[in-house]
Amino acid sequence: MIENLKKELKQINNLVELNQLKTNYLGKKGLISQKMQDMKTLSPEEKKQLGQEINILKKEIESLFLAKENELKEALINEEIIKETKDVTMPSYKFNLGTIHPLNQTIIDLENLYIGLGYEVAEGPEIETDEYCFEKLNLPKGHPARDMQDTFYINPELLLRSQTSPVQVRTMLEKKGKPIKIICPGKTYRRDADDATHSHQFMQCEGLVLGHNITLADLKGALLEMAKKMLGEDRKIRLRPSYFPFTEPSVEVDVSCHKCGGKGCSMCKNTGWIEILGAGMVNHHVLEMCGYDPNEIQGFAFGVGIERITMLKYGIEDIRNFYNNDLRFLKEFKEVK
Repeated sequence: MIENLKKELKQINNLVELNQLKTNYLGKKGLISQKMQDMKTLSPEEKKQLGQEINILKKEIESLFLAKENELKEALINEEIIKETKDVTMPSYKFNLGTIHPLNQTIIDLENLYIGLGYEVAEGPEIETDEYCFEKLNLPKGHPARDMQDTFYINPELLLRSQTSPVQVRTMLEKKGKPIKIICPGKTYRRDADDATHSHQFMQCEGLVLGHNITLADLKGALLEMAKKMLGEDRKIRLRPSYFPFTEPSVEVDVSCHKCGGKGCSMCKNTGWIEILGAGMVNHHVLEMCGYDPNEIQGFAFGVGIERITMLKYGIEDIRNFYNNDLRFLKEFKEVK
């Protein structure tokens, strides 16, 4: 039987034929089953002897079928490999890759600009203390900026920072009277109603420079460089007097309108200028509270909204587009890039 099986297996070329042959030998009506039927007329001792012989025969037959099955499966795999061989010189499929979010790209551009000017990037916690977020920035108790309508308080002493200025405070306390040249990009939170130009969560990039003989002219130079880099080499800026508790003197900074070139249009309300940020010379009282001698060290600070810069740069009219995760918007931005 074994020799006949070996001859038959040599003629098998596929798994279908193999399974049919396997049924002929090992099926319910196969040759092995027929041999088992012969045991009915035998004595107990003869049954035991024949049973052992049949079991040995059955195992050998199963081993032959398993070997043939593995041989046929390996042949199929090799055939598939040959069929699926790829020409690596052919052009590949086009993959739709993602891109950097516009707000993150603006932060990267600002960091690259100011690092090139000798600044360092500083970071701090988004959950801040009242002391760092307000008191050491010369915002006394009862100041409008401390109102619950503006700030998310966790408890009377902890809050979600409403500005990245606490990073400046932490840096000044750490440096202990030494010169500083930093920018502080990051998320901030205020109790604003979300609309086309406001969001309860937004991003800022603040800058702080402290040293000897720092003047308002140095501040204007740093901001003009930013306006040209981020919004175009032909942009101009102007400084208008303003008031902030942590700077004195304080200024509002406008940039020339990109749409009309300063001639006046609906975008700039016919003024030729668009407000982009607030800045000023660091208040002497803030310097003293943070361990600096205002007679020896002076400096300037500024804060710009990341969304504000990005909207001006790319002509985006609704701040909510940045946070809706709309792939159509992100795709359009990618094409602009």
